[in-house]
Amino acid sequence: MLALDHHPHAQAVLGAALRDAPAHAYLFHGPAGSGKREIARAFAGELLARDARDPENVKVRAEHGSHPDLTWVIPSGAHEMLRKDVADAVVGAAAHTPFEARHRIFVLERVDVMNDEAANALLKTLEEPPSYVVLILLTDRPTQVLPTIASRCQTVRFDPPTTAQLAERLEHQGFAPDTAQAAARLSLGDGEKAVRLATGDGMKLRAAAESFARAPLNNAVAERPWRALLDRAKQAGADAKQQVERQLAEELQFLPKKEHKRKETEFTERARRADRRAATQALDHALQLAGLWYRDLAVLEAGAPELVFHSDRLGTLQQDAGKPNLRQAQELVEDTRARLILNVSEELACEALAYRLEETFSSSASSA
Repeated sequence: MLALDHHPHAQAVLGAALRDAPAHAYLFHGPAGSGKREIARAFAGELLARDARDPENVKVRAEHGSHPDLTWVIPSGAHEMLRKDVADAVVGAAAHTPFEARHRIFVLERVDVMNDEAANALLKTLEEPPSYVVLILLTDRPTQVLPTIASRCQTVRFDPPTTAQLAERLEHQGFAPDTAQAAARLSLGDGEKAVRLATGDGMKLRAAAESFARAPLNNAVAERPWRALLDRAKQAGADAKQQVERQLAEELQFLPKKEHKRKETEFTERARRADRRAATQALDHALQLAGLWYRDLAVLEAGAPELVFHSDRLGTLQQDAGKPNLRQAQELVEDTRARLILNVSEELACEALAYRLEETFSSSASSA
């Protein structure tokens, strides 16, 4: 069954689909960490298991990504979904009847980065799909999905968890209350980020981001605080690559040997993309945390400590309090985050940011 207690809209739409017949296309939308991906896989498993001789076996294969009637598409471009991502894997495959189930299911992640060519290639399948095809499109940013794509899908909303819900969830997983509360606040409603921030690697990322944010405030940029950010990003990429490699080993257990080489080639490319994507996301997250440090200093300046996101670091924040130009500092951080999307040198971008921040704080102090 689908775990949809906190998502009433999704529960209504997908519950009806499982009772009757599914629509030909769905757009799952909601913030990162709201559970869209997990529900998409579980929903696919439920549909594929219909009328199967061994429904539980079907669900297990769907969960492990080894069911022949389930195709999962992840954008191959650094920041966009390309035509080649959908041409064969979705459009071409949709023309063929299912191997063993009643449906062929295609799940496409991050459809908000789909470029025009990819959208045009997919459009006919969306408009006139074979009766056995079910498309599930996932996005964190529904307003960025091309209207020609979104208008042809039944929308399914996933609601963000509240800070209190996230904190309670983390405490139930064994994290200390102060850690859980801070991770929940700093996640900005992203359940996946909340869990990462509460774990060892997340705490290390937080520490690196804090050191980076504090260095310009304390004239310590010469210590090169950006190197810790880059090291954490590199480690995140290596961990993601290793996870894909473990998934490959798991999937190979369910596949005949003649398909191993094809799957290994596919996973080599997937591991490369996972490495790069995770490293980029970790660096962006670290910079976001640095920007939130300046935001919290501004909150303290306004006399509202109860609104601080770094709630377990209040004492350290108070040591940095009283600094001017905090809004400008936040803008510099956000500008650098935007530049990273353009594939600029990450090390040079972070180094330049650190020195600009130091100049921002020191120039205001000297003028005072």
